[in-house]
Amino acid sequence: MAVRFSDGGGESLAPVLPLFPRAVRPSGEEPGRPGSGSTAWHEEECHPDAHAAPVTPAWPAWNAVSDEETPVPAAERIDAAEQLLLKRLRGRQLSVEEARSLLMERELDADEAEGIVGDFERRGYLDDARLADQLVHGALSRKAQGARAIAQALTARGISREVVDAVMADLPDDEAERALEFARQKVRAMRSLERDAALRRLHGQLARRGFGGPVAMTAARTALDEAGIGASGPRFR
Repeated sequence: MAVRFSDGGGESLAPVLPLFPRAVRPSGEEPGRPGSGSTAWHEEECHPDAHAAPVTPAWPAWNAVSDEETPVPAAERIDAAEQLLLKRLRGRQLSVEEARSLLMERELDADEAEGIVGDFERRGYLDDARLADQLVHGALSRKAQGARAIAQALTARGISREVVDAVMADLPDDEAERALEFARQKVRAMRSLERDAALRRLHGQLARRGFGGPVAMTAARTALDEAGIGASGPRFR
Protein backbone atom coordinates (compact mmCIF):
# COMPACT_ATOMS: atom_id res chain seq x y z
CA MET A 1 0.00 0.00 0.00
CA ALA A 2 1.30 3.50 -0.82
CA VAL A 3 0.24 7.03 0.11
CA ARG A 4 -0.01 9.71 -2.52
CA PHE A 5 1.42 13.18 -1.75
CA SER A 6 2.10 16.31 -3.78
CA ASP A 7 5.10 18.62 -3.69
CA GLY A 8 3.66 21.10 -6.26
CA GLY A 9 5.34 19.46 -9.21
CA GLY A 10 3.17 16.44 -9.39
CA GLU A 11 2.10 13.47 -7.36
CA SER A 12 4.32 10.62 -6.31
CA LEU A 13 3.92 7.54 -4.15
CA ALA A 14 5.61 7.28 -0.77
CA PRO A 15 6.38 3.76 0.48
CA VAL A 16 4.60 2.61 3.60
CA LEU A 17 6.91 0.87 6.04
CA PRO A 18 5.56 -2.03 8.07
CA LEU A 19 5.18 -1.37 11.77
CA PHE A 20 7.09 -4.57 12.73
CA PRO A 21 9.73 -5.12 10.08
CA ARG A 22 11.33 -8.51 9.63
CA ALA A 23 14.96 -7.86 10.35
CA VAL A 24 17.61 -9.64 8.33
CA ARG A 25 20.74 -10.95 9.97
CA PRO A 26 23.85 -9.52 8.30
CA SER A 27 26.07 -11.97 6.49
CA GLY A 28 28.56 -13.72 8.73
CA GLU A 29 26.82 -12.69 11.90
CA GLU A 30 26.66 -15.25 14.70
CA PRO A 31 23.15 -16.70 15.04
CA GLY A 32 21.15 -15.44 17.95
CA ARG A 33 23.42 -12.42 18.63
CA PRO A 34 23.44 -8.92 17.12
CA GLY A 35 26.41 -7.98 14.97
CA SER A 36 28.94 -5.40 15.99
CA GLY A 37 27.55 -1.95 15.51
CA SER A 38 24.21 -3.28 14.33
CA THR A 39 20.92 -3.67 16.13
CA ALA A 40 19.15 -5.76 13.51
CA TRP A 41 18.61 -9.49 13.96
CA HIS A 42 15.90 -11.99 13.20
CA GLU A 43 12.71 -11.22 15.06
CA GLU A 44 12.09 -14.79 16.13
CA GLU A 45 15.48 -14.84 17.83
CA CYS A 46 14.41 -11.83 19.88
CA HIS A 47 11.57 -13.78 21.46
CA PRO A 48 12.75 -15.17 24.80
CA ASP A 49 10.83 -18.45 24.32
CA ALA A 50 11.59 -19.00 20.67
CA HIS A 51 14.16 -21.73 21.24
CA ALA A 52 13.44 -22.61 24.86
CA ALA A 53 12.96 -26.29 25.72
CA PRO A 54 9.46 -27.28 26.92
CA VAL A 55 9.16 -27.10 30.69
CA THR A 56 7.36 -29.84 32.60
CA PRO A 57 5.36 -28.34 35.49
CA ALA A 58 6.50 -29.50 38.90
CA TRP A 59 3.62 -30.85 40.97
CA PRO A 60 3.68 -30.17 44.70
CA ALA A 61 5.05 -33.00 46.78
CA TRP A 62 1.77 -33.38 48.65
CA ASN A 63 0.00 -34.26 45.41
CA ALA A 64 2.15 -37.35 44.83
CA VAL A 65 0.48 -40.73 45.38
CA SER A 66 2.47 -43.11 47.52
CA ASP A 67 2.47 -46.81 46.74
CA GLU A 68 2.79 -47.64 50.42
CA GLU A 69 -0.10 -47.14 52.83
CA THR A 70 0.61 -45.74 56.24
CA PRO A 71 0.30 -48.62 58.73
CA VAL A 72 -2.44 -48.31 61.34
CA PRO A 73 -1.03 -48.12 64.87
CA ALA A 74 -1.54 -51.28 66.94
CA ALA A 75 -3.58 -49.44 69.58
CA GLU A 76 -6.07 -48.27 66.96
CA ARG A 77 -6.38 -51.75 65.42
CA ILE A 78 -7.00 -53.34 68.81
CA ASP A 79 -9.58 -50.74 69.81
CA ALA A 80 -11.48 -51.17 66.52
CA ALA A 81 -11.44 -54.96 66.90
CA GLU A 82 -12.77 -54.75 70.45
CA GLN A 83 -15.62 -52.49 69.39
CA LEU A 84 -16.55 -54.88 66.58
CA LEU A 85 -16.55 -57.87 68.93
CA LEU A 86 -18.73 -56.03 71.44
CA LYS A 87 -21.19 -55.17 68.68
CA ARG A 88 -21.44 -58.82 67.61
CA LEU A 89 -21.94 -59.99 71.18
CA ARG A 90 -24.89 -57.65 71.62
CA GLY A 91 -26.73 -59.52 68.90
CA ARG A 92 -25.56 -63.08 69.50
CA GLN A 93 -23.55 -65.00 72.05
CA LEU A 94 -20.27 -66.24 70.58
CA SER A 95 -17.97 -69.04 71.54
CA VAL A 96 -14.33 -68.35 72.26
CA GLU A 97 -13.35 -69.90 68.94
CA GLU A 98 -15.90 -67.83 67.02
CA ALA A 99 -14.60 -64.66 68.68
CA ARG A 100 -11.01 -65.61 67.88
CA SER A 101 -11.85 -66.18 64.22
CA LEU A 102 -13.61 -62.83 64.02
CA LEU A 103 -10.61 -61.02 65.45
CA MET A 104 -8.17 -62.70 63.09
CA GLU A 105 -10.19 -61.32 60.18
CA ARG A 106 -9.34 -57.82 61.45
CA GLU A 107 -5.67 -58.25 60.57
CA LEU A 108 -4.58 -58.73 64.16
CA ASP A 109 -1.67 -60.97 64.92
CA ALA A 110 -2.14 -64.04 67.14
CA ASP A 111 -0.90 -62.34 70.32
CA GLU A 112 -3.20 -59.34 69.87
CA ALA A 113 -6.22 -61.56 69.24
CA GLU A 114 -5.47 -63.79 72.23
CA GLY A 115 -5.08 -60.72 74.43
CA ILE A 116 -8.56 -59.50 73.53
CA VAL A 117 -10.10 -62.97 73.93
CA GLY A 118 -8.52 -63.42 77.34
CA ASP A 119 -9.72 -60.00 78.47
CA PHE A 120 -13.27 -60.72 77.32
CA GLU A 121 -13.25 -64.07 79.12
CA ARG A 122 -12.11 -62.43 82.37
CA ARG A 123 -14.89 -59.87 82.06
CA GLY A 124 -17.48 -62.57 81.42
CA TYR A 125 -18.28 -61.52 77.87
CA LEU A 126 -17.13 -64.89 76.51
CA ASP A 127 -18.11 -68.09 78.33
CA ASP A 128 -18.29 -71.40 76.48
CA ALA A 129 -19.96 -73.24 79.38
CA ARG A 130 -22.75 -70.68 79.57
CA LEU A 131 -23.23 -70.75 75.80
CA ALA A 132 -23.41 -74.56 75.83
CA ASP A 133 -26.09 -74.50 78.52
CA GLN A 134 -28.15 -72.06 76.45
CA LEU A 135 -27.87 -74.21 73.33
CA VAL A 136 -28.83 -77.37 75.20
CA HIS A 137 -31.85 -75.68 76.75
CA GLY A 138 -33.07 -74.56 73.34
CA ALA A 139 -32.49 -78.00 71.84
CA LEU A 140 -34.47 -79.73 74.56
CA SER A 141 -37.32 -77.27 74.95
CA ARG A 142 -37.99 -76.08 71.41
CA LYS A 143 -36.24 -78.30 68.87
CA ALA A 144 -36.87 -81.78 70.27
CA GLN A 145 -33.35 -82.90 69.43
CA GLY A 146 -31.57 -86.03 70.54
CA ALA A 147 -28.23 -86.21 72.32
CA ARG A 148 -26.27 -86.85 69.15
CA ALA A 149 -27.65 -83.79 67.36
CA ILE A 150 -27.04 -81.62 70.43
CA ALA A 151 -23.40 -82.67 70.65
CA GLN A 152 -22.89 -81.98 66.95
CA ALA A 153 -24.44 -78.51 67.28
CA LEU A 154 -22.13 -77.62 70.17
CA THR A 155 -19.06 -78.82 68.30
CA ALA A 156 -20.07 -76.86 65.19
CA ARG A 157 -20.03 -73.67 67.29
CA GLY A 158 -16.40 -74.28 68.20
CA ILE A 159 -17.04 -75.22 71.82
CA SER A 160 -14.24 -77.30 73.23
CA ARG A 161 -14.59 -81.07 73.69
CA GLU A 162 -14.17 -80.75 77.46
CA VAL A 163 -17.12 -78.37 77.74
CA VAL A 164 -19.25 -80.48 75.39
CA ASP A 165 -18.59 -83.66 77.38
CA ALA A 166 -19.42 -81.92 80.66
CA VAL A 167 -22.71 -80.54 79.34
CA MET A 168 -23.77 -83.82 77.75
CA ALA A 169 -23.12 -85.68 81.00
CA ASP A 170 -25.69 -83.43 82.67
CA LEU A 171 -28.46 -84.04 80.12
CA PRO A 172 -31.73 -85.28 81.65
CA ASP A 173 -32.43 -88.95 81.10
CA ASP A 174 -35.61 -88.43 79.11
CA GLU A 175 -34.49 -88.95 75.53
CA ALA A 176 -36.96 -91.80 74.96
CA GLU A 177 -39.83 -89.60 76.04
CA ARG A 178 -38.75 -86.74 73.79
CA ALA A 179 -38.36 -89.12 70.85
CA LEU A 180 -41.87 -90.50 71.38
CA GLU A 181 -43.35 -87.01 71.61
CA PHE A 182 -41.71 -86.06 68.33
CA ALA A 183 -42.92 -89.28 66.65
CA ARG A 184 -46.50 -88.65 67.79
CA GLN A 185 -46.42 -85.24 66.07
CA LYS A 186 -45.10 -86.61 62.78
CA VAL A 187 -47.23 -89.74 62.53
CA ARG A 188 -50.37 -87.72 61.91
CA ALA A 189 -49.28 -87.13 58.30
CA MET A 190 -48.70 -90.86 57.63
CA ARG A 191 -52.19 -92.33 57.99
CA SER A 192 -52.41 -93.10 54.26
CA LEU A 193 -49.14 -95.08 54.22
CA GLU A 194 -48.57 -98.77 54.67
CA ARG A 195 -47.03 -99.78 57.98
CA ASP A 196 -43.54 -100.52 56.63
CA ALA A 197 -43.37 -97.29 54.61
CA ALA A 198 -44.58 -95.25 57.56
CA LEU A 199 -42.09 -96.95 59.86
CA ARG A 200 -39.14 -96.22 57.56
CA ARG A 201 -40.13 -92.60 57.11
CA LEU A 202 -40.76 -91.98 60.80
CA HIS A 203 -37.56 -93.70 61.86
CA GLY A 204 -35.59 -91.58 59.38
CA GLN A 205 -37.08 -88.37 60.75
CA LEU A 206 -36.18 -89.37 64.29
CA ALA A 207 -32.63 -90.25 63.29
CA ARG A 208 -32.16 -86.88 61.60
CA ARG A 209 -33.23 -85.20 64.85
CA GLY A 210 -30.36 -86.93 66.60
CA PHE A 211 -32.18 -89.78 68.31
CA GLY A 212 -30.16 -92.98 68.43
CA GLY A 213 -31.09 -96.25 66.69
CA PRO A 214 -32.91 -98.24 69.40
CA VAL A 215 -34.56 -95.11 70.83
CA ALA A 216 -35.75 -93.97 67.39
CA MET A 217 -37.10 -97.40 66.40
CA THR A 218 -38.99 -97.88 69.67
CA ALA A 219 -40.54 -94.42 69.44
CA ALA A 220 -41.57 -94.93 65.80
CA ARG A 221 -43.27 -98.28 66.46
CA THR A 222 -45.04 -96.98 69.53
CA ALA A 223 -46.38 -93.93 67.71
CA LEU A 224 -47.59 -96.08 64.77
CA ASP A 225 -49.32 -98.48 67.14
CA GLU A 226 -51.04 -95.64 68.94
CA ALA A 227 -52.23 -94.23 65.60
CA GLY A 228 -53.45 -97.67 64.51
CA ILE A 229 -51.37 -97.64 61.32
CA GLY A 230 -50.89 -101.24 60.09
CA ALA A 231 -52.36 -102.72 63.24
CA SER A 232 -55.78 -103.94 64.21
CA GLY A 233 -58.01 -101.75 66.28
CA PRO A 234 -59.47 -98.28 65.97
CA ARG A 235 -57.47 -95.45 64.45
CA PHE A 236 -57.17 -92.09 66.07
CA ARG A 237 -58.77 -89.30 64.05
